[in-house]
Formats: sequence, C-alpha cells, structure tokens
Amino acid sequence: MPLTLAEHADRLNLAGSHRGRLPPLIMVTDSTRLPDPVPTVAQLRPGDAVLLRHYDAPNRRALALALAQACRAARVKLIVAADLNLARAVGADGVHYPQGLVPHGNRPPPTKGLLLTVAAHGERALIAADRVGADAALLSPVFPTGSHPGAAVLGITRLAALVRSNRVPVFAMGGVTASCAPRLYGSGVVGIAAIGAFRA
Repeated sequence: MPLTLAEHADRLNLAGSHRGRLPPLIMVTDSTRLPDPVPTVAQLRPGDAVLLRHYDAPNRRALALALAQACRAARVKLIVAADLNLARAVGADGVHYPQGLVPHGNRPPPTKGLLLTVAAHGERALIAADRVGADAALLSPVFPTGSHPGAAVLGITRLAALVRSNRVPVFAMGGVTASCAPRLYGSGVVGIAAIGAFRA
C-alpha cells in the first residue's frame, strides 16, 4: 500500500538530526485554497503543525484563536505568520516570517521560547534564515504548484544542493504530494509543508 504524505514526512523527519524538535508535517493555510482551516486540523497528527497565513483576513485574530483551540485539543503545534504579538496573544508555539520580512541580524529576543520559521526561495534567503537563528526554513517551490502556476521550480537536485550547503533545517514546500514525496528521500529535508495536499 502506498505511503501517505504524513508517513513520508515522518520518514524524512526520522532521518534527520532534529527528530522530535521539528514537526514532520506542516499544514499551511491559504485564504483561497483553504478558507476555513480549523476543521482541517483533524487531518493532522500530534506533533504536526499548522502555519496560519490568511494575511488579509478581516477575522484573522478570531481565526487564530479558533485554530489555537483546535491545535491544543489535537496536540498540534500552531505557528502564526508575520505577527509576533498575535502569536503570543493566542499562545501559539511559533512565529513565521515571509522571506521579505526576515529580521536582520541576530534572532529577535521576543521570539525566545517560540519556534521560529522563515520562508525561503533560494540561497540568499537560507543564509538570512541561518543568520537570524531560525529553527527551520520552508523552501519553495520544489515542484510545480497550484499556488504559483508557471513559476520556476527548484527541483530535487537544486533542493538537495541548497540543503547541503546551508545549516538551517529545511522543509520542502510547493507541489509536494504523496506520489512525488519519495523523490525527497536523500535530499536532507526534515519534513514537508503543504497547502494543496489538504482539503476542507
């Protein structure tokens, strides 16, 4: 029987040196493709994570509170993007910075005790992630993706080279499905981040 996306994520996570500290699988919310992510938390396992984006949602604080409650009940980590104050207010486990908002210099003191993740689309962003002391980077797009149709993709060879040449742990993101996830084996990624693999 073919492995599920979560099972592939587990195998990637177990092969790395960050086992137990980083979630194997991150569900990334999207206001268009996954408008109400709260019920979808049920598709995750204890130890997985939800990354709340929904940047322009007028009800973002209420959504964050609802997600925090659902994540606590399911023992799933919650990471809030681009709003450290909101992350702390709802008791989130982490904060995420889009590539253009990664702080300069050392890790911001207010993020102490939180999982710090950043978005990355290439080597410069991975270097910035390492410099700021990020716990992990979500590197994308690895494969063709519905989020950015026609966008240039990294591919496995480039992905593996970037992972090898940088110290920050990397999650593969962008077009990763259960059918193509086996191609990630040996690349050095510590897990999978996905949007389209989840359905309301």
